[in-house]
Amino acid sequence: MGGTEPTRRTEEVLRDMRRTSILHVDMDAFFVSVELRSRPELRGKPVIVGFPAERSVVLSASYEARATGVKSAMPMAIAMRMCPAAIVINPRHKLYYEVSEQIMEIFSSITDLVEPLSVDEAFLDVGGAIRRLGSPLEIGQLVRRRVQSELGITASVGIAGTKFVAKIASTRCKPDGILQINAEDTVPYLHSLPVNALWGVGGKTAEALARLGIRTVADVASTPVATLRRILGAGGEHVHRLSMGVDPRPVTPTRLEKSIGAEETFAMDTADDALLNRELLRLSHRTAARLRSSGLLSRTIALKLRYSDFSTVSRSRTLQTPVDSAQLIYQVAVQLMESLGARPMSVRLVGVRLEQLEPAARTSMQLSLDRRDENWRAAEQALDRVAERFGSKTLLPARLLEPGKSQESP
Repeated sequence: MGGTEPTRRTEEVLRDMRRTSILHVDMDAFFVSVELRSRPELRGKPVIVGFPAERSVVLSASYEARATGVKSAMPMAIAMRMCPAAIVINPRHKLYYEVSEQIMEIFSSITDLVEPLSVDEAFLDVGGAIRRLGSPLEIGQLVRRRVQSELGITASVGIAGTKFVAKIASTRCKPDGILQINAEDTVPYLHSLPVNALWGVGGKTAEALARLGIRTVADVASTPVATLRRILGAGGEHVHRLSMGVDPRPVTPTRLEKSIGAEETFAMDTADDALLNRELLRLSHRTAARLRSSGLLSRTIALKLRYSDFSTVSRSRTLQTPVDSAQLIYQVAVQLMESLGARPMSVRLVGVRLEQLEPAARTSMQLSLDRRDENWRAAEQALDRVAERFGSKTLLPARLLEPGKSQESP
Protein backbone atom coordinates (compact mmCIF):
# COMPACT_ATOMS: atom_id res chain seq x y z
CA MET A 1 0.00 0.00 0.00
CA GLY A 2 2.98 2.27 0.57
CA GLY A 3 3.37 3.07 -3.12
CA THR A 4 -0.31 3.65 -3.83
CA GLU A 5 -0.68 7.07 -2.21
CA PRO A 6 2.37 8.68 -3.92
CA THR A 7 1.16 7.29 -7.26
CA ARG A 8 -2.29 8.76 -6.67
CA ARG A 9 -0.76 12.13 -5.80
CA THR A 10 1.39 11.97 -8.93
CA GLU A 11 -1.67 11.35 -11.11
CA GLU A 12 -3.48 14.24 -9.43
CA VAL A 13 -0.53 16.55 -10.14
CA LEU A 14 -0.50 15.45 -13.78
CA ARG A 15 -4.24 16.04 -14.12
CA ASP A 16 -3.83 19.50 -12.61
CA MET A 17 -0.99 20.35 -14.99
CA ARG A 18 -3.05 19.21 -17.97
CA ARG A 19 -5.71 21.77 -17.09
CA THR A 20 -3.18 24.40 -18.23
CA SER A 21 -1.39 22.67 -21.08
CA ILE A 22 -2.09 24.77 -24.17
CA LEU A 23 0.80 26.90 -25.43
CA HIS A 24 0.64 29.74 -27.91
CA VAL A 25 4.16 30.29 -29.27
CA ASP A 26 4.77 33.43 -31.31
CA MET A 27 8.06 34.66 -32.75
CA ASP A 28 9.07 38.23 -31.88
CA ALA A 29 9.20 40.59 -34.91
CA PHE A 30 9.80 37.49 -37.00
CA PHE A 31 10.99 38.92 -40.33
CA VAL A 32 13.22 41.47 -38.58
CA SER A 33 14.63 38.83 -36.23
CA VAL A 34 15.57 36.57 -39.14
CA GLU A 35 17.29 39.45 -40.94
CA LEU A 36 19.27 40.48 -37.85
CA ARG A 37 20.91 37.06 -37.65
CA SER A 38 23.09 38.03 -40.62
CA ARG A 39 23.24 41.73 -39.70
CA PRO A 40 23.93 41.76 -35.95
CA GLU A 41 25.25 45.33 -36.17
CA LEU A 42 21.60 46.45 -36.54
CA ARG A 43 20.52 45.03 -33.18
CA GLY A 44 19.13 47.74 -30.94
CA LYS A 45 18.35 50.01 -33.92
CA PRO A 46 15.01 50.83 -35.56
CA VAL A 47 14.61 48.37 -38.44
CA ILE A 48 11.72 47.93 -40.84
CA VAL A 49 11.21 45.03 -43.25
CA GLY A 50 9.30 46.16 -46.32
CA PHE A 51 9.72 47.65 -49.76
CA PRO A 52 10.56 51.38 -49.68
CA ALA A 53 7.96 52.23 -52.35
CA GLU A 54 5.22 54.73 -51.51
CA ARG A 55 2.40 52.23 -51.94
CA SER A 56 4.04 49.48 -49.87
CA VAL A 57 3.34 48.69 -46.26
CA VAL A 58 5.42 47.68 -43.25
CA LEU A 59 5.72 43.89 -43.08
CA SER A 60 7.66 43.78 -39.80
CA ALA A 61 9.27 46.30 -37.47
CA SER A 62 11.82 45.98 -34.68
CA TYR A 63 10.69 46.95 -31.21
CA GLU A 64 12.89 50.05 -31.43
CA ALA A 65 10.90 51.15 -34.49
CA ARG A 66 7.63 50.22 -32.80
CA ALA A 67 8.53 52.52 -29.92
CA THR A 68 8.14 55.46 -32.34
CA GLY A 69 4.64 54.30 -33.36
CA VAL A 70 5.51 52.16 -36.39
CA LYS A 71 3.22 49.15 -36.81
CA SER A 72 2.83 46.26 -39.24
CA ALA A 73 0.52 47.07 -42.17
CA MET A 74 1.24 50.79 -41.82
CA PRO A 75 1.99 52.56 -45.14
CA MET A 76 5.74 52.87 -45.56
CA ALA A 77 5.45 56.60 -46.25
CA ILE A 78 3.84 57.17 -42.86
CA ALA A 79 6.28 54.81 -41.10
CA MET A 80 9.27 56.71 -42.48
CA ARG A 81 7.81 60.03 -41.35
CA MET A 82 7.30 58.62 -37.85
CA CYS A 83 10.75 57.00 -37.74
CA PRO A 84 13.05 58.73 -40.24
CA ALA A 85 16.11 56.97 -38.75
CA ALA A 86 14.68 53.54 -39.55
CA ILE A 87 16.81 51.15 -41.59
CA VAL A 88 14.67 49.54 -44.30
CA ILE A 89 15.43 45.96 -45.40
CA ASN A 90 13.81 44.37 -48.46
CA PRO A 91 11.96 41.18 -47.47
CA ARG A 92 13.30 37.72 -48.35
CA HIS A 93 10.21 35.55 -48.19
CA LYS A 94 11.89 32.33 -49.27
CA LEU A 95 14.25 32.60 -46.30
CA TYR A 96 11.36 33.29 -43.91
CA TYR A 97 9.55 30.15 -45.11
CA GLU A 98 12.70 28.07 -44.61
CA VAL A 99 13.03 29.31 -41.02
CA SER A 100 9.29 28.74 -40.51
CA GLU A 101 9.69 25.08 -41.43
CA GLN A 102 12.49 24.78 -38.87
CA ILE A 103 10.25 26.38 -36.23
CA MET A 104 7.48 23.89 -36.93
CA GLU A 105 9.98 21.01 -36.74
CA ILE A 106 10.93 22.12 -33.22
CA PHE A 107 7.25 22.26 -32.24
CA SER A 108 6.58 18.81 -33.72
CA SER A 109 9.47 17.31 -31.74
CA ILE A 110 7.70 18.45 -28.55
CA THR A 111 4.15 17.27 -29.34
CA ASP A 112 2.09 15.88 -32.21
CA LEU A 113 -0.66 18.36 -31.41
CA VAL A 114 0.58 21.45 -33.29
CA GLU A 115 -1.84 23.88 -34.95
CA PRO A 116 0.04 26.45 -37.07
CA LEU A 117 -1.64 29.83 -37.36
CA SER A 118 0.91 31.41 -39.66
CA VAL A 119 4.57 31.14 -40.61
CA ASP A 120 5.70 32.24 -37.15
CA GLU A 121 3.11 31.14 -34.58
CA ALA A 122 1.22 28.05 -33.50
CA PHE A 123 -0.82 26.48 -30.73
CA LEU A 124 0.66 23.43 -29.00
CA ASP A 125 -1.18 21.03 -26.71
CA VAL A 126 1.58 19.61 -24.50
CA GLY A 127 -0.64 17.59 -22.16
CA GLY A 128 0.77 14.34 -23.53
CA ALA A 129 4.39 15.51 -23.15
CA ILE A 130 4.28 16.36 -19.44
CA ARG A 131 5.55 12.98 -18.20
CA ARG A 132 8.45 13.15 -20.65
CA LEU A 133 9.41 16.84 -20.55
CA GLY A 134 8.03 18.32 -17.34
CA SER A 135 5.37 20.89 -16.55
CA PRO A 136 3.83 23.13 -19.24
CA LEU A 137 5.93 26.03 -17.92
CA GLU A 138 9.11 23.94 -18.23
CA ILE A 139 8.08 22.89 -21.74
CA GLY A 140 7.45 26.52 -22.70
CA GLN A 141 10.91 27.44 -21.44
CA LEU A 142 12.37 24.52 -23.42
CA VAL A 143 10.69 25.74 -26.62
CA ARG A 144 12.08 29.25 -26.11
CA ARG A 145 15.61 27.93 -25.46
CA ARG A 146 15.58 25.75 -28.55
CA VAL A 147 14.26 28.49 -30.83
CA GLN A 148 16.96 30.81 -29.52
CA SER A 149 19.86 28.33 -29.66
CA GLU A 150 18.94 26.54 -32.92
CA LEU A 151 17.49 29.42 -34.95
CA GLY A 152 18.96 32.55 -33.39
CA ILE A 153 15.59 34.28 -32.87
CA THR A 154 13.34 34.80 -29.86
CA ALA A 155 9.82 33.61 -29.11
CA SER A 156 7.15 34.57 -26.61
CA VAL A 157 5.04 31.83 -25.04
CA GLY A 158 1.60 32.05 -23.47
CA ILE A 159 0.35 29.09 -21.42
CA ALA A 160 -3.26 28.56 -20.39
CA GLY A 161 -6.15 26.13 -20.33
CA THR A 162 -7.67 27.45 -23.56
CA LYS A 163 -6.39 28.68 -26.91
CA PHE A 164 -7.96 32.08 -26.44
CA VAL A 165 -6.30 32.77 -23.10
CA ALA A 166 -2.95 31.33 -24.24
CA LYS A 167 -3.00 33.76 -27.16
CA ILE A 168 -3.69 36.68 -24.83
CA ALA A 169 -0.88 35.56 -22.53
CA SER A 170 1.72 35.44 -25.32
CA THR A 171 0.69 38.90 -26.49
CA ARG A 172 0.98 40.30 -22.97
CA CYS A 173 4.50 38.94 -22.37
CA LYS A 174 6.12 40.16 -25.61
CA PRO A 175 8.91 40.45 -26.48
CA ASP A 176 10.93 37.40 -25.45
CA GLY A 177 8.78 36.44 -22.49
CA ILE A 178 6.69 33.64 -21.04
CA LEU A 179 3.43 33.92 -19.10
CA GLN A 180 1.28 31.16 -17.60
CA ILE A 181 -2.34 31.76 -16.61
CA ASN A 182 -3.45 28.89 -14.37
CA ALA A 183 -6.97 27.54 -14.84
CA GLU A 184 -8.16 28.88 -11.48
CA ASP A 185 -6.77 32.34 -12.27
CA THR A 186 -8.29 32.61 -15.75
CA VAL A 187 -11.47 34.54 -15.01
CA PRO A 188 -9.89 37.06 -12.58
CA TYR A 189 -7.08 37.66 -15.08
CA LEU A 190 -9.46 38.18 -18.00
CA HIS A 191 -11.64 40.54 -16.00
CA SER A 192 -8.65 42.82 -15.42
CA LEU A 193 -8.26 43.43 -19.16
CA PRO A 194 -9.79 46.03 -21.50
CA VAL A 195 -12.66 44.86 -23.69
CA ASN A 196 -10.60 44.88 -26.90
CA ALA A 197 -8.57 41.94 -25.52
CA LEU A 198 -11.48 39.73 -26.57
CA TRP A 199 -11.36 38.09 -30.00
CA GLY A 200 -13.84 39.73 -32.32
CA VAL A 201 -13.85 43.07 -30.50
CA GLY A 202 -12.15 45.56 -32.80
CA GLY A 203 -12.13 49.33 -32.74
CA LYS A 204 -15.71 49.91 -33.92
CA THR A 205 -17.16 47.20 -31.69
CA ALA A 206 -15.24 48.58 -28.70
CA GLU A 207 -16.68 52.05 -29.43
CA ALA A 208 -20.23 50.65 -29.60
CA LEU A 209 -19.72 48.84 -26.28
CA ALA A 210 -18.13 51.91 -24.66
CA ARG A 211 -21.24 53.95 -25.44
CA LEU A 212 -23.08 51.59 -23.09
CA GLY A 213 -20.35 51.83 -20.46
CA ILE A 214 -18.82 48.44 -21.33
CA ARG A 215 -15.08 49.03 -21.27
CA THR A 216 -13.55 45.96 -19.65
CA VAL A 217 -13.90 42.21 -20.00
CA ALA A 218 -15.50 42.23 -16.54
CA ASP A 219 -18.14 44.64 -17.90
CA VAL A 220 -18.89 42.21 -20.74
CA ALA A 221 -19.23 39.32 -18.31
CA SER A 222 -21.76 41.24 -16.22
CA THR A 223 -23.83 42.32 -19.24
CA PRO A 224 -26.88 40.18 -20.10
CA VAL A 225 -26.36 38.04 -23.18
CA ALA A 226 -29.54 39.46 -24.73
CA THR A 227 -28.05 42.96 -24.53
CA LEU A 228 -24.83 41.81 -26.16
CA ARG A 229 -26.83 40.16 -28.93
CA ARG A 230 -28.59 43.45 -29.65
CA ILE A 231 -25.22 45.21 -29.92
CA LEU A 232 -23.09 42.54 -31.60
CA GLY A 233 -25.65 40.33 -33.31
CA ALA A 234 -24.98 36.60 -33.37
CA GLY A 235 -21.46 37.17 -32.02
CA GLY A 236 -22.74 38.56 -28.73
CA GLU A 237 -23.11 35.16 -27.09
CA HIS A 238 -19.63 34.11 -28.26
CA VAL A 239 -18.05 37.25 -26.81
CA HIS A 240 -19.84 36.65 -23.51
CA ARG A 241 -18.48 33.09 -23.33
CA LEU A 242 -14.96 34.35 -23.97
CA SER A 243 -15.34 36.90 -21.17
CA MET A 244 -15.85 33.95 -18.81
CA GLY A 245 -12.84 32.10 -20.22
CA VAL A 246 -14.97 29.54 -22.07
CA ASP A 247 -13.27 28.35 -25.27
CA PRO A 248 -13.74 24.60 -25.83
CA ARG A 249 -11.86 24.45 -29.15
CA PRO A 250 -9.11 21.80 -29.08
CA VAL A 251 -5.70 22.23 -30.66
CA THR A 252 -6.25 20.71 -34.10
CA PRO A 253 -3.15 19.65 -36.05
CA THR A 254 -3.26 21.20 -39.52
CA ARG A 255 -0.87 21.99 -42.31
CA LEU A 256 -0.95 25.20 -44.30
CA GLU A 257 -1.72 24.52 -47.94
CA LYS A 258 1.30 24.89 -50.19
CA SER A 259 -0.66 25.96 -53.27
CA ILE A 260 -4.12 26.30 -54.78
CA GLY A 261 -4.75 25.79 -58.48
CA ALA A 262 -7.24 24.98 -61.20
CA GLU A 263 -6.97 23.90 -64.83
CA GLU A 264 -9.23 23.79 -67.90
CA THR A 265 -8.82 21.37 -70.79
CA PHE A 266 -10.51 22.57 -73.97
CA ALA A 267 -12.83 20.25 -75.88
CA MET A 268 -10.97 21.41 -79.00
CA ASP A 269 -7.51 22.97 -79.10
CA THR A 270 -7.79 26.72 -79.49
CA ALA A 271 -5.76 29.75 -80.56
CA ASP A 272 -8.59 32.18 -79.69
CA ASP A 273 -7.19 34.90 -77.42
CA ALA A 274 -10.66 35.92 -76.23
CA LEU A 275 -11.48 32.36 -75.17
CA LEU A 276 -8.12 31.95 -73.42
CA ASN A 277 -8.59 35.21 -71.54
CA ARG A 278 -12.11 34.23 -70.53
CA GLU A 279 -10.87 30.92 -69.17
CA LEU A 280 -8.08 32.67 -67.28
CA LEU A 281 -10.71 34.90 -65.68
CA ARG A 282 -12.82 31.88 -64.76
CA LEU A 283 -9.82 30.12 -63.23
CA SER A 284 -8.79 33.26 -61.37
CA HIS A 285 -12.22 33.50 -59.75
CA ARG A 286 -12.22 29.80 -58.89
CA THR A 287 -8.80 29.88 -57.23
CA ALA A 288 -9.37 33.24 -55.52
CA ALA A 289 -12.63 32.00 -53.97
CA ARG A 290 -10.83 28.94 -52.59
CA LEU A 291 -8.06 31.19 -51.32
CA ARG A 292 -10.47 33.46 -49.44
CA SER A 293 -12.50 30.56 -48.05
CA SER A 294 -9.27 29.16 -46.60
CA GLY A 295 -8.36 32.53 -45.07
CA LEU A 296 -5.21 32.76 -47.19
CA LEU A 297 -3.39 35.18 -49.48
CA SER A 298 -1.04 34.34 -52.35
CA ARG A 299 2.30 35.95 -53.10
CA THR A 300 3.21 33.99 -56.26
CA ILE A 301 0.94 33.53 -59.30
CA ALA A 302 1.79 30.89 -61.89
CA LEU A 303 0.43 30.27 -65.38
CA LYS A 304 0.45 26.89 -67.14
CA LEU A 305 -0.14 26.31 -70.86
CA ARG A 306 -0.20 22.94 -72.59
CA TYR A 307 -0.02 22.97 -76.37
CA SER A 308 -1.65 20.62 -78.85
CA ASP A 309 1.53 18.48 -79.01
CA PHE A 310 1.28 18.04 -75.19
CA SER A 311 4.38 20.15 -74.53
CA THR A 312 3.88 22.34 -71.43
CA VAL A 313 5.26 25.74 -70.46
CA SER A 314 4.82 27.69 -67.25
CA ARG A 315 5.64 31.14 -65.99
CA SER A 316 5.28 32.68 -62.53
CA ARG A 317 5.59 36.04 -60.86
CA THR A 318 6.16 36.80 -57.18
CA LEU A 319 4.47 39.96 -55.94
CA GLN A 320 5.79 42.40 -53.36
CA THR A 321 2.63 41.95 -51.32
CA PRO A 322 0.13 39.06 -51.39
CA VAL A 323 -3.34 39.15 -52.95
CA ASP A 324 -6.69 37.34 -52.78
CA SER A 325 -8.54 39.23 -55.50
CA ALA A 326 -9.51 37.33 -58.66
CA GLN A 327 -9.16 40.48 -60.73
CA LEU A 328 -5.57 41.05 -59.60
CA ILE A 329 -4.73 37.37 -60.12
CA TYR A 330 -6.27 37.54 -63.60
CA GLN A 331 -4.26 40.64 -64.52
CA VAL A 332 -1.00 38.91 -63.61
CA ALA A 333 -2.02 35.70 -65.42
CA VAL A 334 -2.75 37.65 -68.61
CA GLN A 335 0.59 39.43 -68.36
CA LEU A 336 2.35 36.09 -67.93
CA MET A 337 0.63 34.70 -71.01
CA GLU A 338 1.59 37.82 -73.01
CA SER A 339 5.20 37.40 -71.86
CA LEU A 340 5.34 34.08 -73.73
CA GLY A 341 5.07 35.94 -77.01
CA ALA A 342 3.61 34.38 -80.14
CA ARG A 343 2.32 30.90 -79.42
CA PRO A 344 3.80 28.19 -81.67
CA MET A 345 0.56 26.20 -81.87
CA SER A 346 -2.94 25.89 -80.47
CA VAL A 347 -3.56 25.49 -76.73
CA ARG A 348 -4.97 22.32 -75.22
CA LEU A 349 -4.97 23.28 -71.52
CA VAL A 350 -4.64 26.44 -69.45
CA GLY A 351 -4.08 26.60 -65.69
CA VAL A 352 -3.61 29.09 -62.86
CA ARG A 353 -1.82 28.21 -59.63
CA LEU A 354 -1.40 30.32 -56.49
CA GLU A 355 1.72 29.65 -54.43
CA GLN A 356 3.55 31.03 -51.37
CA LEU A 357 0.30 31.10 -49.42
CA GLU A 358 0.04 33.12 -46.22
CA PRO A 359 -2.73 33.40 -43.61
CA ALA A 360 -4.69 36.59 -44.32
CA ALA A 361 -5.15 37.27 -40.61
CA ARG A 362 -1.42 37.76 -40.14
CA THR A 363 -0.42 39.27 -43.48
CA SER A 364 -0.49 42.87 -44.65
CA MET A 365 -1.75 43.51 -48.16
CA GLN A 366 -0.39 46.39 -50.20
CA LEU A 367 -2.44 49.56 -50.09
CA SER A 368 -3.58 50.79 -53.48
CA LEU A 369 -4.03 54.33 -54.68
CA ASP A 370 -6.49 52.95 -57.22
CA ARG A 371 -9.77 52.43 -55.37
CA ARG A 372 -10.84 50.00 -58.09
CA ASP A 373 -8.65 47.35 -56.45
CA GLU A 374 -10.58 47.61 -53.19
CA ASN A 375 -13.87 47.76 -55.10
CA TRP A 376 -12.99 44.47 -56.83
CA ARG A 377 -12.15 42.83 -53.49
CA ALA A 378 -15.41 44.05 -51.94
CA ALA A 379 -17.41 42.78 -54.95
CA GLU A 380 -15.71 39.38 -54.83
CA GLN A 381 -16.33 39.05 -51.12
CA ALA A 382 -20.00 39.77 -51.81
CA LEU A 383 -19.95 36.99 -54.44
CA ASP A 384 -18.51 34.67 -51.79
CA ARG A 385 -21.41 35.41 -49.45
CA VAL A 386 -24.00 34.86 -52.18
CA ALA A 387 -22.31 31.63 -53.32
CA GLU A 388 -22.23 30.32 -49.77
CA ARG A 389 -25.95 30.87 -49.44
CA PHE A 390 -27.33 30.10 -52.90
CA GLY A 391 -24.63 28.15 -54.75
CA SER A 392 -21.49 29.00 -56.66
CA LYS A 393 -23.17 29.65 -60.02
CA THR A 394 -25.75 32.17 -58.84
CA LEU A 395 -23.64 35.22 -59.74
CA LEU A 396 -20.81 35.44 -62.24
CA PRO A 397 -18.78 38.24 -63.81
CA ALA A 398 -20.50 39.38 -67.04
CA ARG A 399 -17.58 38.20 -69.19
CA LEU A 400 -18.13 34.64 -67.94
CA LEU A 401 -21.78 34.55 -68.96
CA GLU A 402 -20.84 34.02 -72.60
CA PRO A 403 -21.32 30.46 -73.84
CA GLY A 404 -18.10 28.55 -73.07
CA LYS A 405 -16.33 26.18 -75.41
CA SER A 406 -14.43 24.20 -72.80
CA GLN A 407 -14.96 21.52 -70.26
CA GLU A 408 -13.38 21.22 -66.87
CA SER A 409 -10.56 18.78 -66.35
CA PRO A 410 -11.20 16.00 -63.88
